[in-house]
Amino acid sequence: MSLLDTRVPAVLLRTDRNPFHHGTLGAVRSLGRAGVEVHVVADSAGSPVRRSRYVHGTHSPPPPGASGEQILDVLRRVAARVGRPAVLIPLDDATAIAAGRLRDALGSSYLLPDMPAALAERVADKEQLAHVCAAVDVPHPRTLVPDSPRGAAEAARLLGLPLVAKWSRPWLLPAGGGLRSTQVLHTAHQARELYARSAEAGSVLLLQEFLPAGEDRDWFFHGYADRAGTVRAGGTGRKQLAWPRGAGLTAVGHWTPEAEVRDLAERLTGALGYRGVFDLDFRRGTTGGYHLLDFNPRPGAQFRLFTDGAGLDVVRALHLDLTGRPVPDGEPVAGRSFVVENYAPFAALSTLRTGPGGRELAWYAGDDRAPGWAMWALWARHVSGRLRQRLTPAGSSVPAPRPIPGASAPTSPTVNEKASS
Repeated sequence: MSLLDTRVPAVLLRTDRNPFHHGTLGAVRSLGRAGVEVHVVADSAGSPVRRSRYVHGTHSPPPPGASGEQILDVLRRVAARVGRPAVLIPLDDATAIAAGRLRDALGSSYLLPDMPAALAERVADKEQLAHVCAAVDVPHPRTLVPDSPRGAAEAARLLGLPLVAKWSRPWLLPAGGGLRSTQVLHTAHQARELYARSAEAGSVLLLQEFLPAGEDRDWFFHGYADRAGTVRAGGTGRKQLAWPRGAGLTAVGHWTPEAEVRDLAERLTGALGYRGVFDLDFRRGTTGGYHLLDFNPRPGAQFRLFTDGAGLDVVRALHLDLTGRPVPDGEPVAGRSFVVENYAPFAALSTLRTGPGGRELAWYAGDDRAPGWAMWALWARHVSGRLRQRLTPAGSSVPAPRPIPGASAPTSPTVNEKASS
């Protein structure tokens, strides 16, 4: 018998069109295996996720950059099709922010954590996060907010080079404009030039102290803060391999207990009164302390790493808590690993166990093979298209590769930031 209330469906929401978002598939499988009816409001075309045997229904998502009203309209249409209240699980920052602000309007159709409407936006905004960390004494890279091109150059002098530039609200960046959410700057002139594009970016520019990458420097914490504020499920993870290497999303991660990281996570969520699933990114500085880089108010893509001895993860904990069921305390499975096959193929092919907790792959599963097959077919097209673009001489008339439905070319994240959680 399932621990979860299988009478209550789940609706997964995402506006990001990345067809390789393995976190969506993880949520589908986690809930579907427990007998929950899962509806996906994302990846309306081109995604391997829709091939999962555990997807009950797919629905056209709001467009990227959708307004709150547009998201509300879509969710109301989905609610009418589902026919009964459902647990709503946003899977990107834009939808997490919208869900928080729309909680009252969605109340009769969806179950959501009870917390201040603007809190998700507050922690996802990188400028506000710096203030939050200072207020609750959580280490954060030194951050300056210039108010002019000259101020940007002066900030570069004060912080030292290289430095990290971030837009405070990356979900507002225009598609195709060439602006990246995060990048490393090597000159004061680059800082001045980037500041000049602030109006285009839609949010303020932050300049931040550079924390170098290195072995055992990148850590993350996934958790679920229940209705009483207690952090349940989840755990601390160490990023062994990133894609792109050195600063990207987690391609290979290990469940590695680290009391200092957990203490920082609990201090921060407790001070904020945060409720719900969260994903925090840390980098250990050269002096040994951990600095918070990002607060993602939704499940991170590798959340299935933290599946404990009772089969509990943060998504299942959310469903249990919102449906009034007890959240069991399972035993942590330290040493468990998580591998994203398309970003770490050699690690995925290895037959060696990386620790006593075993290993989970992001795409392949013996009970749900179709998404993995579809991913490799789509990935081959994506890689071949990228290679053709690089190898074709400028001005050549060679036809462009056929586009992948719903896909967007992944950007290369840089230091102090990961591409996607």
